[in-house]
Amino acid sequence: MGQDISLIENKLKLLPASSGVYLMLDENKKIIYIGKAKNLKNRVKQYFNSSDKNAKTASLVSQIYDFEYIITPTELEALVLENNLIKLHKPYYNILLKDDKTYPYIKINIEETYPTIEIVRKVKKGGKYFGPYLLGVSAQKLLDLIHAIFPVRSCRGKNPRGKKVCLEYHLNRCLGPCVNNVPEVEYQKHIKDIIQLLSGDVSKVKNILIEKMQAAVEKEEFELAITYRDYLQLLDNLTRKQSINLPNVLNADVFTYAKNDTYGCINVLLVRSGNVIGSYNKPVLEAGEESDVLSSYIMQYYDINPIIAEKVFLSKEFDFSLEIESFLSEQKGTKVSISIPKIGNNKRLVDISLDNAKEYLDKSLAQIKNKDEMTKGAVLQLAKALNLNKNLQRIECFDISNISGTSQVASMSVFINGEPFKKHYRMFKVKTVLKSDDYSSLREVVSRRIMALSGDDVSFSSRPDLVIIDGGKGQLGAVYDLLEAEGLSVISLAEKDEHIFIPRKKEPIVLSHDDPALKLCQRIRDEAHRFAINYHRVLREDSMFKSSLREIKGIGDKKAIALLEYFKTVEEIKKASTQELMKVSGITKENANSIVEFFKNSN
Repeated sequence: MGQDISLIENKLKLLPASSGVYLMLDENKKIIYIGKAKNLKNRVKQYFNSSDKNAKTASLVSQIYDFEYIITPTELEALVLENNLIKLHKPYYNILLKDDKTYPYIKINIEETYPTIEIVRKVKKGGKYFGPYLLGVSAQKLLDLIHAIFPVRSCRGKNPRGKKVCLEYHLNRCLGPCVNNVPEVEYQKHIKDIIQLLSGDVSKVKNILIEKMQAAVEKEEFELAITYRDYLQLLDNLTRKQSINLPNVLNADVFTYAKNDTYGCINVLLVRSGNVIGSYNKPVLEAGEESDVLSSYIMQYYDINPIIAEKVFLSKEFDFSLEIESFLSEQKGTKVSISIPKIGNNKRLVDISLDNAKEYLDKSLAQIKNKDEMTKGAVLQLAKALNLNKNLQRIECFDISNISGTSQVASMSVFINGEPFKKHYRMFKVKTVLKSDDYSSLREVVSRRIMALSGDDVSFSSRPDLVIIDGGKGQLGAVYDLLEAEGLSVISLAEKDEHIFIPRKKEPIVLSHDDPALKLCQRIRDEAHRFAINYHRVLREDSMFKSSLREIKGIGDKKAIALLEYFKTVEEIKKASTQELMKVSGITKENANSIVEFFKNSN
């Protein structure tokens, strides 16, 4: 079925000249792109005029079979609504940031009588935050430096209390507030010095480190001297020497965008206390005008990294910059200014950021192209190979696994737009099949998956565009009727020859082992295998977990898997500190405290 040009033309005539959000739909009524507009009539018409478009936008337009729109009372509401809808629907042609792409911050819990210091990746209300830390600055090493210089506590809890001091006190690394060995005013003086260090004034700490390093050399404690030398190097990275003489009060985020005919690159340059502390390049494979891509990226960026600088610098003006400025000011609680510097050091910062984006785009073009071919390009090729006239935005794979012939479980991996979406991975314990029977187990698990489509869990209520079953004809035959009755496409991938089987077809689809479509299927299948293996690790140590991790409040199978994947053994988890536990994806401060307290009581 081709595009119904008359339908689109008639709907274009009815578009209002007001602000709002538009949703582009493919022939299966699936949302493939979401945009915002100050004038819906003018903006949507631009997609269908005869002007030249880049390859990505041309590809998008060729897939548009219909569109819908939502009128908003204000342009600011259009900006916010677009961001929320993109996060909800994850359209194929929109730029998307993964939720787990966050940077570490150092948080000082200043609301505590004797404040603790910790590394976090999620910013919440309360406390004082510094960072994010990237580009050669390790937040963990910086925290180690703080504890090596300042005798502040590393234990948890708002009000430390104990019958006796811990080892840290005997090592002169803590003043012992737990037994009231230090006045609050003296402890707070150290906190003030730490804030001064993290704010960019390293002079005091640098002098202390030099003295300690020289003393260690004189005592021939060379390993200790090397440690202090490494800390000095860390301070140099923290206050990286630069050719631009910036005021030490400048806190700014710089966003620039470079592009060619097909791809683009966004560079983010972070300035804190007058120092360039980080730079990050985000390759852009998606469609959209520069203004749309950059504004959407900025909104998503601050969703994930909510520490907002007082100033945001851009290389050029674009639509909705004033609305973003208003939104960020509201989020921060103080004025945030967005500007396009024309002269001076701020203009040089923008030039540096733009040069970084251009250089990355030039040098990484082959890598960016390969990623595009292996993700979104592979998705298109897979749909073509399967003769499916739809965008395979969400693909799920199911794998049945056994542990020594017993304890059958199933894993579900999820890929969105050709990339793993691990937040939606799930494990199933087979409940109704008492013996090793892959076919019956698959039917049970797939039935439960289908029933969950109408539930509240976002990972299950999202309908897959394609389901892959690990196995051959038999595994496919066991479940295809269930999935087809629900209107879901299904294939199986036989591991022996990597042949693809489709329902009611005797012969398999045989793709070249170099085919990106087959490689995509293999990656999805391998992710299901990997996830199941990690789950097996939990179940193999089931007796230990019954008396340990899974009895801890807030720790379920998914977090237990993540802990084991990171630490490898339960014994290592027992020895881990709160800060070390919080390095594990999904483990909150509350979880870490519960784990430490549990093992402490168990011992």
